[in-house]
Amino acid sequence: MSNIPPSAETGSIPRLDPAPLADPTPEGPESSRGLSGLRRRLPAALHNPVLRVLIASTFVHTLGRGVFLTVTVLYFSLIVGLNAAEVAVVLTAASAVGVATSFLGGFLADRLSARLLSIIAAAGSGLALMAYTLADSFVTTLIIACLVDGMMSAEHAIRGAIIARAFTGTERVSARAILRTVTNIGIAVGSGAGGIALLVSTPEAYRWTMLGAGAITAASALLLAKLPTTVDAHRPSAGETAERLSGLSPWRNPRYLAFTGLSGIFAIQFAVFEIGVPLWIIQDTDAPPAVVALLTFINTALVIAFQIPLSRGTHDMRYAGRVSFVAGILMAGACVLYFTASLTAAVATVVVLLVALVLHSFAEILSSASSWGLSFELADQRLAGSYQGVYSMGYSLGTMVAPLIVTGLAITHGLWGWLGLAALFVASASGITAIASRAASRPR
Repeated sequence: MSNIPPSAETGSIPRLDPAPLADPTPEGPESSRGLSGLRRRLPAALHNPVLRVLIASTFVHTLGRGVFLTVTVLYFSLIVGLNAAEVAVVLTAASAVGVATSFLGGFLADRLSARLLSIIAAAGSGLALMAYTLADSFVTTLIIACLVDGMMSAEHAIRGAIIARAFTGTERVSARAILRTVTNIGIAVGSGAGGIALLVSTPEAYRWTMLGAGAITAASALLLAKLPTTVDAHRPSAGETAERLSGLSPWRNPRYLAFTGLSGIFAIQFAVFEIGVPLWIIQDTDAPPAVVALLTFINTALVIAFQIPLSRGTHDMRYAGRVSFVAGILMAGACVLYFTASLTAAVATVVVLLVALVLHSFAEILSSASSWGLSFELADQRLAGSYQGVYSMGYSLGTMVAPLIVTGLAITHGLWGWLGLAALFVASASGITAIASRAASRPR
């Protein structure tokens, strides 16, 4: 399906392909291949040594992440004793550090062993999480939070480099989709375990939960040790000097930088769901707060069911661009419906929110698939780590400023704020579509 010649697609990067990741043969409508598609593809994926390790380590890592996400803000407030302003500063500063380490992780993955770096980052993340039990002030919490976000962001970029080297074309997107599905499952299970601390609600329960989250996260490093050395940095051939490779840097690729920036803007949609929608429901609608939990459950279920089947084909740049545009339209529709929920009452409000959530979830699924495909295909694979680091950096920047944008627009200005967000998503998606279309029409 790809219009990229095999030689341009694979370059000189070593890859492992003992087994395909997905069956290319269509098996009926996409809508019928949700969870059944996951059950069919996972056994095949487990035959691939790299993906088998990544699946196991991702599940273990996100179990710990799910536990941590459930208790983190309450831990800062109730146990450490931070006020709301201090919590906001801690989270913002940690995100800023994550922006820097996203690129640093990818940059180092081009020069050092990606396998060893991923082990260090995973173990470091776990130890940093465990260190939260020592936090007793604003300063110590800030330092630990920066370490946690820094390690996790670096690991994400390193993992992108590993996927870029170990697979090609459609296999890369398929691997990303499978890992995204596993991530959602792991976080869902971990969140349930973290809820135990909320029920017990004692300082000891919170601290033991943090220790458990850190230990689980650190354990994922043991699994990453099983990665083959072929995922390590590409060594320049005789004709590829360090100076020549430096000329291929993503910082000298305006098209990739533009794509990264637009993807970071679209990533604001995560804050719309995690921050904007809960605040909007509580402050401006008649829906009960419990609806937030229902929306979260449905979103997780939809991503698990449809991320893999709807990611197929997005290694083709032209198709990925069209998928991105559809995601923009769906996200704009969701924004309009979120506002409409403030005009209705009782059951109608819940129904409107559910429809908006479905549109939002499919926008999330499609935009993720499109961005994964383009982040690989627009990159020069000889510097896969640096390109994935820049891509992760753009995402981190988007999520860092997202809370301010979402609350400053939708929550503060109502209708015009939600319409502004809708226009922002359509504009960023349209820009990605234009970049993909132009890149697909040019020989590589």
